[in-house]
Amino acid sequence: MRPYFALAVAIVSEILGTTALKLSDGFTHALPAAVVVAGYAASFYFLSVALQTLPIGQVYAIWAAVGIVGTATVGVAYFGESLDATAVAGLVLVIAGVVLLTRSSAYAAAH
Repeated sequence: MRPYFALAVAIVSEILGTTALKLSDGFTHALPAAVVVAGYAASFYFLSVALQTLPIGQVYAIWAAVGIVGTATVGVAYFGESLDATAVAGLVLVIAGVVLLTRSSAYAAAH
């Protein structure tokens, strides 16, 4: 399996699991609670597949950052949550941090 495809599946699974976590209402609704467990299990499995080839720092940074932005987007789109300018700036900084990490010549040389 291609490592970046595995990473993408891990990210989507994590966002799905986190969305279901909100819908589970403290694990009081069985179906969303089951989706939480399945989503996180799939996410960690595919994360482990990506880690067979890619550097751990890069994989975790991408997984976490895209998960944060994706989950925030789901919150806005489906749960009516809002993001002010400060929150948007924070999301931009998270993405910028990952880009800088993965493009760093010192990081690339070490891996």
